[in-house]
Amino acid sequence: QKNSANYWIKYYRNGRVFRESSGSHKETMAKRLLRLREGDIERGVPISPKVGRLRFDEAAADLVNDYKVNGKRSLAVVERRVRKHLEPFFGGRRMASMTTADVRKYVAHRQATPIELKPLRRGDPPRLRQVSNGEINRELTILKRMFGLAIQAGKLLHKPYIPLLQEHNVRRGFFEKHQFEDVISHLPSPLRPVVTFAYITGWRIPSEVLSLQWRNIDFSAGEVRLDAGTTKNSEGRVFPMTSDLRNLLEAQWHLTRALGHSKGKIYPWVFHRNGEPIRSLRKAWTTACRKAGCPGRIPHDLRRTAVRNLVRAGIPER
Repeated sequence: QKNSANYWIKYYRNGRVFRESSGSHKETMAKRLLRLREGDIERGVPISPKVGRLRFDEAAADLVNDYKVNGKRSLAVVERRVRKHLEPFFGGRRMASMTTADVRKYVAHRQATPIELKPLRRGDPPRLRQVSNGEINRELTILKRMFGLAIQAGKLLHKPYIPLLQEHNVRRGFFEKHQFEDVISHLPSPLRPVVTFAYITGWRIPSEVLSLQWRNIDFSAGEVRLDAGTTKNSEGRVFPMTSDLRNLLEAQWHLTRALGHSKGKIYPWVFHRNGEPIRSLRKAWTTACRKAGCPGRIPHDLRRTAVRNLVRAGIPER
């Protein structure tokens, strides 16, 4: 059927009528597309009239919706990587037109574009560093997920091969006790218990330590319990109170209770700034590590250190 400069096709799926422009003024091309659609319907392939026309921006929006629906904590990180890196390169492109060669061009572009870091001291020139293979791989994984969701929704029929880079940036950092104490001394007071808790338990600071509430603390049983939905593998966890951990939590409890009495409020958070939950300690952490003489250390080093310390104390790593 030709209602405009291009031919249109009509087909039925589950009793519904679908009309779609062939994108061509040639009747043979329209018939070829119609046979393709009818074949996909016969095989049960999910399709829609927009199949093959999906653009990067719509695919990115579908990805964000998927993360929101599933309550994934990495939503903000994914949105930032899409906005800062993937969208400037692939924005406006049709997903069906993106090939493995385009992906390799993106990788080459990222490798050739260094990241500008803040100077260590005021007045120093900006520092530059190369993008790691791990960072690029996280972005390529996002791109893979976008293609996968598009195919599930019937908006694409295939995806290009997306090769990942070999990663050599495995971190093996540990804190010796004197280093940990130096870092603690340069942190603001509300953050010291947070970092000390992570040093003892090895729990992840953003998702597991900062989200801890008093209902998770059982002084009678001598246990700290983590809710199943909080951990990375969605499983609950119990940590027994050592004497150091009990002293830390009891001091935090007395501080929180005194604050609640003075303001007539109940504060559920174990770690807080004057009653308000702590969202992040990234800047304070970076500054404290630099002043302590160990710049470049990351909070995850506390996790490795805790495991090492527990193994040395005779606790099986399993």
